[in-house]
Amino acid sequence: MDKVRHAVGKWLFWIVCGVLAAGALFLTFRPDPVWVDLAVAQRGPLEVTVTEEGKTRVRDRYVISTPVSGYLRRVTLEVGDAIKMGDVVAEIDPMPTAVLDARSRAEAQAKVESAASALKSARQQVSAAEAEARMARQEFARLQSLTDRGSTGFVSGEQLDQARASADHAEAMLRSARFEEEVMAHELAAARTRLDVSAARMNGNDSGDRVTVNSPVNGAVLSVARESEGVIQAGDPILEVGDPAALEVVVDVLSFDAVKLKPGMPVRFDGWGGVTLRGAVRRVEPVGFEDISALGVEEQRVQVVADILSPFEDWQSLGDGYRVDASFILWSGDDVLTVPSSAIFDYAGESHVFLARGDTVVRTPVRTGRSNGLDTQILEGLSAGDQVVRHPDRQLEDGTSIRVR
Repeated sequence: MDKVRHAVGKWLFWIVCGVLAAGALFLTFRPDPVWVDLAVAQRGPLEVTVTEEGKTRVRDRYVISTPVSGYLRRVTLEVGDAIKMGDVVAEIDPMPTAVLDARSRAEAQAKVESAASALKSARQQVSAAEAEARMARQEFARLQSLTDRGSTGFVSGEQLDQARASADHAEAMLRSARFEEEVMAHELAAARTRLDVSAARMNGNDSGDRVTVNSPVNGAVLSVARESEGVIQAGDPILEVGDPAALEVVVDVLSFDAVKLKPGMPVRFDGWGGVTLRGAVRRVEPVGFEDISALGVEEQRVQVVADILSPFEDWQSLGDGYRVDASFILWSGDDVLTVPSSAIFDYAGESHVFLARGDTVVRTPVRTGRSNGLDTQILEGLSAGDQVVRHPDRQLEDGTSIRVR
């Protein structure tokens, strides 16, 4: 009996050892579960957008320039000052005259005296010419009266013609003398003007016809090109004005994305420090340009102009040249089944996901729709609440054991 018990115990011992050894071997060579992150397929809104950085600008800008050459008075307006149509924004004086030195002033004084003397001489010549003209007229009138009374024996026709010619000559000389008097008067006035203007300039009272420059619109000053007083040429800019309440947003978009945009497409503006604003595309420029990215890559970009549709009260703190983030909404849906785009991979030319079933995964084909880069629309293959593996790696196969992080 003892021998039977001893034999049974021995066999039980070896059986237990074999089972333990087999279990140890199984645990040793069994593959470890793969650590994964799971995401839930869920329904919700989805938007497909193109997002770029934009800049605000005043829609209608007016550069005010000087209409004449002259001396610009100091511009007192500053950037941001409100102005109304017709307000004076700048004043331009004629070019200032130079102050005469002592020698030049003496010469100018001498010219004034010389011109005054010449004027007196011209007046005397006028007086003499008037006397000669008066005598010639009287002689012609006397001879003509004798002829009218029939005294032909005393006055010949030749004498009458000579008297008429003498009267005409005297009248012409009188007119010439008067013209000479006017010339001398103008020369005296010019000489006195130079002297008087120089004296006024010396005393700081230089005067002249001042030209005022007015604002063409209601708005505010956007920039001041010339603030200090000084000589300015016709056509030079003085300042720039516009209406800050009439803003538009200019966005530089990659040409690859610009072909997807159309006038009227909705735009969302955010990232400017206030509430999200609504907008719409107004114009897609037909000409692109080359730009260098921050990484030094050459890019072809297109300017897109969009209008702000939100009430002015929501963005009244925005100004010209402010930065905003513009999101052009290409497509949107309110109830869309989505999973992270990183969960989808290509297998045998089709889209698949690893669907979590307990502690293992099942490779499942899906049909995808729209994608915004982060989330992708699932049209077939999944249901709301299904869990899929994010970022599947090469360790995963159909039926692989997993462990959730």
